[in-house]
Amino acid sequence: MITEKLDLAFVAARLEGFEETIITRLIDRAQFCANEIVYKNGLSGFKGENQLSLFTIRLTQQEQMDARFGRFCVPEERPFTKDLPVPQRIVSLSDTGLKIINCNVISQVNDILSSYLDLIPRICSKEDDGQYGSSVEHDVYAIQAIARRIHYGSLYVAECKYMNTPDEYRMLIKEKNTEALVELLTRKDVEDKIIIRIREKAASVQACVNKLVRKVIDPEQIANYYRDWIIPLTKKGEIAYLLNRLNV
Repeated sequence: MITEKLDLAFVAARLEGFEETIITRLIDRAQFCANEIVYKNGLSGFKGENQLSLFTIRLTQQEQMDARFGRFCVPEERPFTKDLPVPQRIVSLSDTGLKIINCNVISQVNDILSSYLDLIPRICSKEDDGQYGSSVEHDVYAIQAIARRIHYGSLYVAECKYMNTPDEYRMLIKEKNTEALVELLTRKDVEDKIIIRIREKAASVQACVNKLVRKVIDPEQIANYYRDWIIPLTKKGEIAYLLNRLNV
């Protein structure tokens, strides 16, 4: 297992590595229809549950199990579900070097969830194929991958950039000058390269599929999701990290 390093090149490489996972998760979800009923409260068809949606039930039960195994002790693993059980195993993590007490302050799960649900009808066929269990299973895999990428970037990119020019960041943090912080964090050239790379990867991984049995997602949809949501939410989390950083 490669341990985390507070080095911007390493962190950027790690973020790049998350791209294949997210692209694959979205493609896997798109193999099922949108199945809008799975997101409607009170229509889950789940025995003993007449209020929540099937998606919410699946996500909650997954995260309850994840919590017992200690998943959310990892800084970048931020849950969508509240009031989770405590880990049922001893969790021992190496020092991350992060300077924050409560990682939940950088959480972007509400925006991740709403943006993901808006994405579904753009990547999935609008019909209903009845495969509700598989649909919500892949939903959970997808949003957890997206959340991990966003929160990893929020934490580690912010800390690395702070360490590179601490005096500049320290002044803006003390002033709570979020606009200037956003400007300082932003590298438009890097963001543009990410979007191009996402578009190329999404096209490449689907280039040889048999379209008789596989649905192909328009690479532009995934690239746009990165541009409009993943990158901005990462930056929003970075700001939250910096404003809550210890020892400024």
